[in-house]
Amino acid sequence: MAYNVLIVDDSRAMRSFVRRVLDLSGLALGSCFEAGNGKEALDLLRVERVDLVLTDLNMPTMSGEQLVQLLEADDSLRSIPVLVLSTDRTEGRVQQMLTLGAKGYVTKPFLPETLREEVERVLGCHYAA
Repeated sequence: MAYNVLIVDDSRAMRSFVRRVLDLSGLALGSCFEAGNGKEALDLLRVERVDLVLTDLNMPTMSGEQLVQLLEADDSLRSIPVLVLSTDRTEGRVQQMLTLGAKGYVTKPFLPETLREEVERVLGCHYAA
């Protein structure tokens, strides 16, 4: 099964890095979409089939936190798992995002293996490393 992934981050360099990690991970990737903020992501999610959202928190226009809240409130999008990628490593923030509906949380900077393992856990799949 090929997975469609959406990477949401206001940093083009970070989106590129995450995409490279996914490409090298062995995950069967279908389409890999990118968005610069939560609003762009939400617009894309309304027209494309996505299996996993990887989102930063601090972004202009619409934050990752707002995106997670809106996805949880939308019956047609609620089932898409969200993995947060953020520099905020405080336990309160991690717990807040998990409570809001995120399925996982990875703090930046991270090792490629850490992201790969968390994506694997969230998608419930095992793939070649």
